[in-house]
Amino acid sequence: MRVLVVGATGTIGKAIVSKLEQEKHTVITASRKGSDVVIDMTSVTSIQAMYEQVGKIDALVVAAGSAYFGPLATMTPENNEQSIEGKLKGQMNLVLLGLEHLNDGGSFTLVTGIMMDDPIKQGASAAMVNGGIRAFVKSAAIEMPRSIRINSVSPNVLQESWDKYAAFFVGFNPVPAEKVAQAFVKSILGGQTGQNYEVY
Repeated sequence: MRVLVVGATGTIGKAIVSKLEQEKHTVITASRKGSDVVIDMTSVTSIQAMYEQVGKIDALVVAAGSAYFGPLATMTPENNEQSIEGKLKGQMNLVLLGLEHLNDGGSFTLVTGIMMDDPIKQGASAAMVNGGIRAFVKSAAIEMPRSIRINSVSPNVLQESWDKYAAFFVGFNPVPAEKVAQAFVKSILGGQTGQNYEVY
């Protein structure tokens, strides 16, 4: 199976790549730098160029997407647009532009996050785009052509990032990236569609 992993150089992305390579799948890495293919998720031209370079694939996995964090009282429309461009539109465009590059029976796996269901302070913008992605996945699943599947993974805060984010996620129980990666593998190799796998 040929799997394209966008965000492959991040903590979750590296864990996904490791698991897929252990199972002898062909993994193509994509990120802003240090990967097989360079991609800017906010650029339609960049997404198109990535797909043209890679060719036909069996699965597209997204473990990337930037979102704005900050107090609601001081958030500007421009701040919120960062989340929309970086995580919501970026992932949706990867699906819309990737359909023709996916083999029959292939799959898309997008990434959401715990904040849409378990809010934190300063996380309203990120929660908004996470919820949008989940809704898109659920709705798009019933229209996917050629037996293509689409799911999302909603990870909790990572153990690997706990030192950096503990103050924001008071009372949360962090999870290891390996556990999150396993949910992506379930989506890629399993048979379900329209699901949001919660990793808490």
